[in-house]
Amino acid sequence: MPFALASCSIGLPKHTLHQKIEAIRHAGFDGIELSFPDLQSYANLHFGRDIAQDDYDALCEAGQAVRQLVERHNLHIFVLQPFSNFEGWPEGSEKRKDAFARARGWIRIMEAVGTDMLQVGSSDSEGIATDPDQVAADLRELADMLAEKGFKLAYENWCWSTHAPKWSDVWNIVQKVDRPNVGLCLDTFQSAGGEWGDPTTESGRIETPAITEMELSVRYRASLKELAGAVPADKIFFFQISDAYKVQPPLEDKPDPESGLRPRGRWSHDYRPLPYDGGYLPIEQFAKAVLDTGFKGWFSVEVFDGKFEEKFGQDLNKYAQQAMDSCKELLSKAKETQ
Repeated sequence: MPFALASCSIGLPKHTLHQKIEAIRHAGFDGIELSFPDLQSYANLHFGRDIAQDDYDALCEAGQAVRQLVERHNLHIFVLQPFSNFEGWPEGSEKRKDAFARARGWIRIMEAVGTDMLQVGSSDSEGIATDPDQVAADLRELADMLAEKGFKLAYENWCWSTHAPKWSDVWNIVQKVDRPNVGLCLDTFQSAGGEWGDPTTESGRIETPAITEMELSVRYRASLKELAGAVPADKIFFFQISDAYKVQPPLEDKPDPESGLRPRGRWSHDYRPLPYDGGYLPIEQFAKAVLDTGFKGWFSVEVFDGKFEEKFGQDLNKYAQQAMDSCKELLSKAKETQ
């Protein structure tokens, strides 16, 4: 099973992509998820000026240099991420036109960096369609654009999404898309944090008058059993791992006034450590469900730990090695989980 680390999940803003790649390779990883902000930062340094998000000529030139850099370190860019807020915009709207323009630009970048997979997160925008058929139609159109280049699309549920927060939601949409180059990106945080955890409660788990703690666990286990039995292994294009801190005091149950992010979105952005590094979510059970499908693809670390500097200082090698150790430990414990 190949192990990977997302470029956005290591280091601080001061660290360069080159420094990150050296640490990732030193820890023995096989590949990286290339995060668009890292590519843009690399382009800024490459050209000595600020490169706009839609300056695809410059981004592609920088992307070719990134590809060479990664290959020199015997790594593989297996996916470009995160392509967001794409699906569900009204026909003829400026938002929809922009979404497809971005898609064309990102496909050019994929060619430049040498990857064949695009990660698409389930949209968290207001004003989009929630009808699965319309969402599927947009993703089908994107899939066909990607297929012209031999590329594929990994659709991920973001647990604060406005229309597809659960793995079962994105799986339903992927089935409606019905294209061989469209599959899932599953994530321990997005599912355990969406179906069991809650950053707005003292307990850190979902609390409602209608469901007890035991009933919540039963419901979560039932969801995992369904996943293991319903999703073919070849439709899971890759698997992301992380955990989450229990937020104290809990976040307010409303969008953040500055970022606009809903509570689970804020939780995702700042409170996601490596497995076995201070989190509390039932991620081993989720990993077991994914493995029970027969999945043997990319096992990738994607974390967003606001305590990175406090824990690791400037030591990227220490962090990358701990990330590798967490992959191996989670893989081992998931296999042992009953």
